[in-house]
Amino acid sequence: MTQAHVPHKFVPTPFDYHQELELTIESLSNQGIGIARIDNWVVFVPACLPGEKVIASIFRNEKNCSQADLVRVIEPSPHRVTPPCPVYGYCGGCQYQHLEYNEQLRWKTSQVADLLRLQAGLELEVLPAIPSPKTYGYRSKITPHFHKPKDAKIGNIGFLRLGTRSEVCDIQRCPIAMDELNDVLPLVRKATHAAASQYKRGATLLMRVSEGCVISNHAAVCTEQVGDLSFNFLAGDFFQNNPYILPAFTSYVAAQASASGARYLVDAYCGSGLFALSLASHFEKVLGVEVSETSADWARSNARSNKIEHADFLAASAEAIFEKVDFPAEETAVVIDPPRKGCDIVFLDQLFAFGPKRVVYVSCNPSTQIRDLAEFDKAGYKVIEVQPFDLFPQTKHLECVVTLEKNQSS
Repeated sequence: MTQAHVPHKFVPTPFDYHQELELTIESLSNQGIGIARIDNWVVFVPACLPGEKVIASIFRNEKNCSQADLVRVIEPSPHRVTPPCPVYGYCGGCQYQHLEYNEQLRWKTSQVADLLRLQAGLELEVLPAIPSPKTYGYRSKITPHFHKPKDAKIGNIGFLRLGTRSEVCDIQRCPIAMDELNDVLPLVRKATHAAASQYKRGATLLMRVSEGCVISNHAAVCTEQVGDLSFNFLAGDFFQNNPYILPAFTSYVAAQASASGARYLVDAYCGSGLFALSLASHFEKVLGVEVSETSADWARSNARSNKIEHADFLAASAEAIFEKVDFPAEETAVVIDPPRKGCDIVFLDQLFAFGPKRVVYVSCNPSTQIRDLAEFDKAGYKVIEVQPFDLFPQTKHLECVVTLEKNQSS
């Protein structure tokens, strides 16, 4: 490799650019990347599995680790399987297609336990991750994107390429997306290329399944059936995109929220009402709060259409909701499902000041969730149960439900 081919910002120690190393993979990071060590120096290699011996090529040296590409597997893991996606390892959307599903669940469970111990200092049992009924073809929404057209031509349409911050991997078909999406994707791609002159910059395309049809208009109304309830919401708004696991997911949250005997429920980040309405039959009265007035309107509408009369919804900042809650704290359960960044300290301070009997914390980002658990611990809340749900098979992502109860002396 000549110097001219080495990236300008490449740090040449401890390894040369594209130096090949023979490594034994020891573990997996919570990003789904293989972890190896050479002379106590950590090297991260994607698409590898624990126990495998591999050849890897260095492409970046950082302050305390190196990043490498997988060149080939010398000794494969017995848990390695053949990925069905032709661009797996190039597209950055999935991290675990090469790992059999039961092992995916085992690793995700152990990664939550590791985060609890290392990040929050909590030695807690983590229940085995609940599997998704479908491990492929489960996503009801995809958002392929592309960069600004050049010479009136659009380049790749798809998802971010593995290991890059901006390069797009061209996607003809996505195995984790529903069949309805894959059936329409070629037509969407063709129409987008044909309309290249209309785009002055890059764009993200919305494709969402609703009642067997694919919707691409952000302002269109989508419908999702969860158990006996039907939810309407705008296609561009957030709604969980693995409908197959939602009945088990919401049923578990309901059981945890009501197990303490609480009579009242507050859903602090209610969206269009998924948890508030799914849990309503377990409580005398429910209050859902949403920062978006539009989402609060949909939650009210969903309550009416499902004939749920004891649930109220208000639009307010989640940081100020408890000013308007008149439920007795000792008889109230609170469900929180914040965005990936977790809870603001202002919100947590108000939550702790209100002092509900039980809190069920749902999160798509266990790292920020576990950061917040340290605050719950200081505020006198004890973790009762930790239950991961695999809403996103083949990927590094999961949902984790943590149930907390206020100590009697707090």
